Amino acid sequence: METLKVGTKSNPNSVAGALANVIRQSGSVEIQAIGAGALNQAIKAVAIARGRVTPQTQY
Repeated sequence: METLKVGTKSNPNSVAGALANVIRQSGSVEIQAIGAGALNQAIKAVAIARGRVTPQTQY
């Protein structure tokens, strides 16, 4: 399992792209964040990545 380290100054969109790519390749990923600011960025990235990984439904 790959571990992505997220910091306070990490760009959530970049982290989301990395998350989506790793999930597509291996099916799981571990995120490491130390501190409140890093955790905030990691949570934002997970929220963004959810939209990139889930299949889009056409109406």
